[in-house]
Amino acid sequence: MLKRAASTDLSRAAPPGAGRAEGLPAALLLAPFVLVFVLFFLGPAAQTFWLSLTESSLTRTSAFVGVANYATLVRDEAFWASLGHTFYFSLLTVIPLTALGLLMALLVHRFVRASSWLQGAFFLPYVLPISVMTLIADWMLQPSSGVINHIVGGQRAWLADVDWAMPMVAIGTIWWTVGFNMLMLLAGLRNIPAELYEAAALDGARGFTLFRAITWPALRPVVGTALLLQLIASLKIFGQTYILTTGGPFNTTRVTLHYMYETAFTQSDAGYAAAIAMAFMTVVIALSLLQVWLGRSWQRARSGRGT
Repeated sequence: MLKRAASTDLSRAAPPGAGRAEGLPAALLLAPFVLVFVLFFLGPAAQTFWLSLTESSLTRTSAFVGVANYATLVRDEAFWASLGHTFYFSLLTVIPLTALGLLMALLVHRFVRASSWLQGAFFLPYVLPISVMTLIADWMLQPSSGVINHIVGGQRAWLADVDWAMPMVAIGTIWWTVGFNMLMLLAGLRNIPAELYEAAALDGARGFTLFRAITWPALRPVVGTALLLQLIASLKIFGQTYILTTGGPFNTTRVTLHYMYETAFTQSDAGYAAAIAMAFMTVVIALSLLQVWLGRSWQRARSGRGT
């Protein structure tokens, strides 16, 4: 009876518009994000989708053609080849970037006295513009005067080699962007309570045992986030291949965004380029959602086994 009376008193005490009044600050805080999302994502995406249903150039909009551009896209071997090159680049960069970033974060976290210097040294390449990064990479990969050929010997034209062009672009990208992963994972490491390590050390845990029992379980969500961000970034590759190789040799580094750019600005086929953009956006979203789902499923499976 007392609980029922208390709940009745509370419900009577709450003013009629209390729920709406409490939700107003949250709505005001969300409003800028929603506005930016609508103006800079939903709006352009809707316009691009409409453009993909027309036969348009950069200067004029022609007749409505329905899904004709998408039907052409399904049969376009160049599109599928560019998508394969994009996936190949992702395969070369996503896991190595995350693994190397984790190793660097562990190194910085271990050597506390030199952590500021190490953070600066590892993160410095990330602040470079892409033009500077590609200039450095191109200089290092020069056949006659490049640092890489001085190390391995010979005068190989790395960026003109069908087998080595994309791996070299991937290596340059890893050097350029690994600092971001390092900082993200380092922040995760510093959020792990020191008391956990002290208690484990009292039980005799050392080295890899500490990493397996404490560090890795605590870092799994951060690693999952890093993998997702790297996957999205790698799928959106454009600048590195455009500047370093211009899609060559023999289109082996022409990725999907490069193909879309050529279709729009070289061939002036804006309608078909918009269809490429919409199809590629669908692929990126689908792969991102798949990775999130796989990560959560794996986490639930691990929790179910009690590990």
